[in-house]
Amino acid sequence: MSSKTPTLFEEYRQTMTEAINMTTVSMQEYGAKYDHWVIAYSGGKDSSCVATLIPQLIENGNIPKPKSLTVLYADTRMELPPLQNSAMAVMDRLRDIGADCRVVLPPMKDRFFVYMFGKGVPPPSNTFRWCTSQIKIEPMMEALAELRGKYGKKFLMLTGVRVGESAQRDARIALSCGKNGAECGQGWFQATTPEKVADTLAPILHWRVCFVWKWLRQWAPIGGFPTERVADSYGGDEAEEVNARTGCVGCNLASKDTALETLLKEPRWAYLRPLMRLRPLYAELKKPHNRLRKINERTKSGALSKNQGRMGPLTMDARRWGMDEVISIQEAVNVGARAAGDPEYFLINAEEKAAIEEMISANTWPQKWTGDEQNANAPFDERDSVSGWSQGSMFTTQGG
Repeated sequence: MSSKTPTLFEEYRQTMTEAINMTTVSMQEYGAKYDHWVIAYSGGKDSSCVATLIPQLIENGNIPKPKSLTVLYADTRMELPPLQNSAMAVMDRLRDIGADCRVVLPPMKDRFFVYMFGKGVPPPSNTFRWCTSQIKIEPMMEALAELRGKYGKKFLMLTGVRVGESAQRDARIALSCGKNGAECGQGWFQATTPEKVADTLAPILHWRVCFVWKWLRQWAPIGGFPTERVADSYGGDEAEEVNARTGCVGCNLASKDTALETLLKEPRWAYLRPLMRLRPLYAELKKPHNRLRKINERTKSGALSKNQGRMGPLTMDARRWGMDEVISIQEAVNVGARAAGDPEYFLINAEEKAAIEEMISANTWPQKWTGDEQNANAPFDERDSVSGWSQGSMFTTQGG
């Protein structure tokens, strides 16, 4: 008999089959309690795994078939092209097997570049991170609430949250919108879905990342799901080692755009190089000469505001310039996309461009700004003109 008792220095390693079996048992236990299932799909590796695994388990008779299976694809309009292309193809396959696939978009005024160039809100920062909630979470929550009204009762929402074998499970779920190769925003679904709308289950919570890649590269394609391109966005054959975080292309909140930089190493995707111009564009837009500043701002009581001299929205010239630059970037990308036979890629489509131009023509500004404020690059005296508050320095270069 060759059985061996594990020691303290050995660790039991779960197999791929065991991981799938655990998912199956979880779905058999919890899925059977709900008539309707909804998959929150971003197009990234973990949600792509769930969006292709669950339908195959249903098709094979491993888990009960719900009365309806809905897949909600969160289209931020800012995804890497291979992920976006793969997501569209996966949803085509899902529709073939009877799933209800819907593309969830933010309202026109809240879309990333419409909000930035139409309303004048500067690019997101770590102190003003308006993007994830506005272009991904809020539209999805609205779509979920709509389904709750349609069904008349709670449904089961399935997410791609995954923590592998980490002992810090709860903490990692809370942090999973941007760390350790996680898909931006995925943990928010787990943490913020209203209990009266849906109960949330993460069926691959226990999967190791190597299982996810094995599923996407080998098992999902056997079932007719074209998920091979997902691996391209994470580093191809070295995807697991690269451990790239995926979110908006050119995200200026990440220290570097690892996913895009990794993708560009493949000759197949070299035509996406113009997208590397996005991060420098955001950095330029945040500079004082492209923004307005409030001077001698006061509270309702007449006291000097604590945010005295704060920089605010983008100037009209900066908005027009920024929009033209983004369109120039996407046109450069689409020259290569057409040559490669790939779908064209739009950061700003015709409808969004028209919305931006209409908002600029209407002199649209963020709340409490009028456009009459001075340019943030102009020198100003910090001294309050009424109280004589401190002679300050001349601000000409501060960012914000």
